[in-house]
Amino acid sequence: MRICPAYTLAILLMPSMAFAQAKDEETIDWHSSRQLSWNDYKGRPDPNSDAAASTTTYLGIEYKMDDKSFNWKIQCRFSLTKSWGRTKTDIILRHEQGHFDIAEIFARKLHKRMKEYHFNQATYETDLREIYSSITAEKEAFQDLYDNETDHSRKKDVQEKWLKKIATTLEELKGFANYS
Repeated sequence: MRICPAYTLAILLMPSMAFAQAKDEETIDWHSSRQLSWNDYKGRPDPNSDAAASTTTYLGIEYKMDDKSFNWKIQCRFSLTKSWGRTKTDIILRHEQGHFDIAEIFARKLHKRMKEYHFNQATYETDLREIYSSITAEKEAFQDLYDNETDHSRKKDVQEKWLKKIATTLEELKGFANYS
């Protein structure tokens, strides 16, 4: 599993270039009706890694403001070209889907935080950077916990519990799913 938060941090600094990095690659936006398949993993396996697969996701935000409004758009994307599979089993694919679903959880949490944010013209850039950094740090820790507790899908019973936990959390945050 590989997560690339650096691409989207720049978005907060330069809103006009939002998602320029991610749009240059082939990506899939997260959607509840679209599950990953091994055909989506078009990247080459990292020769320095012994991982069975790697899922690269992007969590980003772009914003626009004028004198009367402050609007934002959040995106949760899967990179087809940076994600790869070496051992392509159904169990590993379900585990990797879990990583993409976790990214969606944090897209929803980011949307929730943005809805709670009270815009301040003097501090918004710092505020948005802090919100984004906090969410991505929480997301990365959650992704690591997922890998550690499931032993990268090897602990099948724990893996199933995690997939249920992820599904439950997505359901709990469904009110924040419409963020684009």
